[in-house]
Amino acid sequence: MSGLIKEPEVGGFSFENCKRNEYLMTKGGFTVPKAIKTGTTIAGVIFKDGVVLGADTRATDGNIVAEKNCHKIHYIAPNIYCCGAGTAADTEYTTRMVASQLELHRLNSGRQVRVVSANRLLRQYLFRYQGHVSAALVLGGVDINGPYLGSIHPHGSSDRLPYVTMGSGSLAAMAVFEDRYKPDMSEEEAKELVADGIRAGIFNDLGSGSNVDLCVITKDRAEMIRPYHVANERGVKQGNYLYKRETTQVLKKFEKKVHYEVMSTNVKEIRPAAETMEIA
Repeated sequence: MSGLIKEPEVGGFSFENCKRNEYLMTKGGFTVPKAIKTGTTIAGVIFKDGVVLGADTRATDGNIVAEKNCHKIHYIAPNIYCCGAGTAADTEYTTRMVASQLELHRLNSGRQVRVVSANRLLRQYLFRYQGHVSAALVLGGVDINGPYLGSIHPHGSSDRLPYVTMGSGSLAAMAVFEDRYKPDMSEEEAKELVADGIRAGIFNDLGSGSNVDLCVITKDRAEMIRPYHVANERGVKQGNYLYKRETTQVLKKFEKKVHYEVMSTNVKEIRPAAETMEIA
C-alpha cells in the first residue's frame, strides 16, 4: 500500500469567476454591462487583377444615426486595405496600430508588406482580448502572391474566401454575391457587384445606410472611391410646409406688469471709426 495521498481530481473548468460575479450582482450592487448593438455592411470580392472592397457609411448609437458619412475602409499599407464593422473606435485604432507596425516592417526590410502579415497581426491581437475588442474585419490586398481577401472575426478566427461579407447587413449582401459572383470578373463587374451588395445591406438593414464607398486594389495601384454611389439621397420637397401667421387660433391673452429696481448704472464709451457716441 502506497503512503502517498491521492490528490482530488480537478475538473477541466474553473467556475470561481461565476460565483464571484453572482455575488457581485446580488450583494455588491454591480450592474452587468449590456451588449451594444452595432450595424454595418462591409464586403469584398476578388476579380481578375485584384480586390474590390466596399462599405456603407452609417454609424449608429443604439437606434440613433450618429454619423451619416463614416469612413469604414481603413488604410493598412500601400497595397493593403481593411473594412471594419463593430465599434468604430475599436476598428479605427486596431487598424491604425497594425498599419504602424507594418510600416516599420516595410522600412526596415525594404520590401512590400504581404497581406498574410497583416492578417496574422490582426488575428493575434483580437484573439488576445477574447472578443472584447469589437472589430470584425474584411482584409484585402495584392502582393507577390496575387490577390488576397479574407475575413477576421472579433475572437481571432479568420477565413480566406473569393468573396466575403460581414456586419449586420451581411446576409443581404451575401445573397447578391451568391447569385451573381463568377471567377475572373473584370474590374467594372466587380465594382458593380460589390456596390449592389452594399446597397442590398443599406436597404434591408436598419444599421446600414447613407453612401457606398469602394476601394480598388491592384498590383500597380490602390484607389479609394468615396462616395461611389449615394444610395439614400434626400428627396426634394414637393411643397412648402410652413404655416402662415395667425393660422393657429389664440385662445387667451393676458398682460402682466414686471416690477424692477435699478440697482446701478454703468457708462461706457464706444469709439467707432467715423464718430464717437456715448451711451448711458
